[in-house]
Amino acid sequence: MSEDLHIAAGSKTERYASLLPQIRALTEGETDGVANLANIAAALKEQFGWLWVGFYLVKNNELVVGPFQGPVACTRIRKGRGVCGTSWEKAETLIVPDVEAFPGHITCSSLSRSEIVVPVFHKGEVVGVLDADSVELNDFDTEDQRWLEEIVKGIPGINN
Repeated sequence: MSEDLHIAAGSKTERYASLLPQIRALTEGETDGVANLANIAAALKEQFGWLWVGFYLVKNNELVVGPFQGPVACTRIRKGRGVCGTSWEKAETLIVPDVEAFPGHITCSSLSRSEIVVPVFHKGEVVGVLDADSVELNDFDTEDQRWLEEIVKGIPGINN
């Protein structure tokens, strides 16, 4: 596939439905996990315009920033700390409508108002998380959760 991305208009469902096969085409046949994570982060940033979107990867029992799009990020996050560390610890997606209301939220950018973090699994273990931050309150919901959980399944080089 060409590395051109078609940015869809319309409802959130229509935008995800257009983006998912494009992400699959971008990553299919590419065995380098970092390359695939970078393209996924870029595709999500381009389609949705979120403040920050990217991956943290589990390394030596902490999350280390991986490929992302947006302002500079926190480099390392301990298990159970902040939204990302809590998602990793609980092995579940977390939707945070207002980051200021999340106990222990780590402020990497003062512009972030809401967040979603989706664990990335390999053989039943969390190997990383997909993190997206928005400048809008309540920007993420269960529809984002459903689509983002689908996007992180089967990323070549990461969880296949």
